[in-house]
Amino acid sequence: LQGIIQAYKSGITLQGNTTSLGRWDFSGSFFFSISAITTIGYGNLSPSTAVGRIFCIVFALFGIPLNLVLLNEIGQLMLLGVQHCARRLEELFHWKNKASFLMKTCALVTGLLLFLLLPPLLFSDKEGWSYEEGFYYSFITLSTIGFGDYVIGMNPDRTYPSWYKNVISLWILFGMAWLALVIKFCINILE
Repeated sequence: LQGIIQAYKSGITLQGNTTSLGRWDFSGSFFFSISAITTIGYGNLSPSTAVGRIFCIVFALFGIPLNLVLLNEIGQLMLLGVQHCARRLEELFHWKNKASFLMKTCALVTGLLLFLLLPPLLFSDKEGWSYEEGFYYSFITLSTIGFGDYVIGMNPDRTYPSWYKNVISLWILFGMAWLALVIKFCINILE
């Protein structure tokens, strides 16, 4: 029993009479990398060797700053897109303040749908979570709190599609950029 527990902690999952590297296959490793450089750190998977830990430290030292640069660029592109659409509306309909307000509202609603309201439906289907649990996971992940009480792709009783963790990793990157813009907007309002 201790051997099985240790194997599970090392990322090996039992599937009937076979074993799988499950959490350390390409998509699991990619997901681990994203959770490390975004500083989410769910705590469900970690390096267990000295070499692995040293590599993780070096990877994080370079990966975290590069990720911050990437998130900033993604956020700026999102903001430029909204500003461009607002200018086009101003030109087209000769609206001044209405176009900017309309575009900011559309960007907020679109982001809410893409990053907080629709993903829980996918999590309900793939993980068996309730909508509320999926929404909770979405916010806790995108805000980088990452408690680890809910983590995708960890149920050994479920079979996950190969694309699942990769798509969620991209969702995390874009969702964090969007949520950072929303938080920045809230800070501006509060100041």
